[in-house]
Amino acid sequence: MSVPLLKIGAVLSTMAMVTNWMSQTLPSLVGLNGTSISRGGTSERIVSALYPSPEEGWQIYSSAQDADGKCICTVVAPAQNMCNRDPRSRQLRQLMEKVQNITQSMEVLDLRTYRDLQYLRNTESLMKTVDGKLKTASDNPRSLNPKSFQDLKDKVTQLLPLLPVLEQYKTDARQISRLREEVRNLSLVLMAIQEEMGAYDYEELRQRVLLLETRLHSCMQKLGCGRLTGVSNPITIRASGSRFGSWMTDTMIPSSDNRVWSMDGYYKGRRVLEYRTLNDFTKGQNFVQHLLPHPWAGTGHVVYNGSLYYNKYQSNIIIKYHFRSRSVLVQRSLSGAGYNNTFPYSWGGSSDIDLMADETGLWAVYTTIPNAGNIVISRLEPQSLEVLRTWDTGFPKRSAGESFMICGTLYVTNSHLAGAKIYFAYYTNTSTYEYTDIPFHNQYSHISMMDYNPRERALYAWNNGHQVLYNVTLFQVINTAGD
Repeated sequence: MSVPLLKIGAVLSTMAMVTNWMSQTLPSLVGLNGTSISRGGTSERIVSALYPSPEEGWQIYSSAQDADGKCICTVVAPAQNMCNRDPRSRQLRQLMEKVQNITQSMEVLDLRTYRDLQYLRNTESLMKTVDGKLKTASDNPRSLNPKSFQDLKDKVTQLLPLLPVLEQYKTDARQISRLREEVRNLSLVLMAIQEEMGAYDYEELRQRVLLLETRLHSCMQKLGCGRLTGVSNPITIRASGSRFGSWMTDTMIPSSDNRVWSMDGYYKGRRVLEYRTLNDFTKGQNFVQHLLPHPWAGTGHVVYNGSLYYNKYQSNIIIKYHFRSRSVLVQRSLSGAGYNNTFPYSWGGSSDIDLMADETGLWAVYTTIPNAGNIVISRLEPQSLEVLRTWDTGFPKRSAGESFMICGTLYVTNSHLAGAKIYFAYYTNTSTYEYTDIPFHNQYSHISMMDYNPRERALYAWNNGHQVLYNVTLFQVINTAGD
């Protein structure tokens, strides 16, 4: 082959939605596997690493050289608001909060001083009168008769409220002294930060980081598909619901939409909970309820471009339910597909029909009597639910624990129980298959739903009443003739 190839074992597990949420609740959970880069017969090993915590900001965690001497760097990138996570930025934010607090305290002192000063002005004439009477009594004690004495006593009584005002002045003076010391300390810290940052313009640095992030996202888009080579340890998001169920995010909508849907149980259910964000799902708050017009069967549901696709209970009918209009847009029978526990996965649960989506579109995984119970894959047209093309994998569905699609390839687990691994792959682009050996940690020992989300490049699983996520490692070959 005359065209040079750049082989990259690429980790496609950025998971934009999860990253935003984890910046608050689950830092340092997303892992990168070690990968290799080769070109022209020369190979360099990239060292394994973990994403840094949100406080650490951007990091270059490994580097290598290709055959042409070019430097290859791998950058760990936090979310877009990384500048807010920089330690110096956090210090500056804390200083700004202190300055704001001092400003508010000064405003309170100013208001109080103005009010007390007005009171002093109003009592100024009274103080002059008392001062004059005291001077007269001092110069001529005999002039102080009982009436004059009582009058002087009354005037002094009227001046008694001045005492707490003066005490407040003393307190305010002490507070001003403390504020002065605080401002001095703030100035010292700001000078230290300025020296630490050196000659770098912070805004310019932020723009450079955003530009780098844009380039990284562009690179990620080029690394859109590949072959599964690894699955990370599970990240437990929540423990809720019964032993069986499904949860998901939309596989197609923009990453700014972080809604999460949860469907508890595997048969006759109609209640779908929609959470605003993953963080809300974790806390069980801020959700709305959708009551489906027809009950579901199994756990093989998928949300695709704003609609829920699911198998209608006790039938081989697929329903497309639109969340915004809360209505069924279309329903169609999947011809010949078994249902009602005729051809389920090994765990049962009416899992005859498993709907899923990947980078290439919408799929149905099921089996039929003519196919002798072997897994059938059908590509579906999302609007009409018509079958576009079908593949017979030759793999018995009752022997599968669960399955999912990535880049047009069906991956099948050998069990739903502890010790499971991904051990069969069927490639629709070549209509070929192979046996694989990709282990993954089945932490809670009973998986009743496992689906891939191409938008976040992660596996969603319902594991014995726990909702968990897995990152994936994909390997691909990229043509670099134009580079």
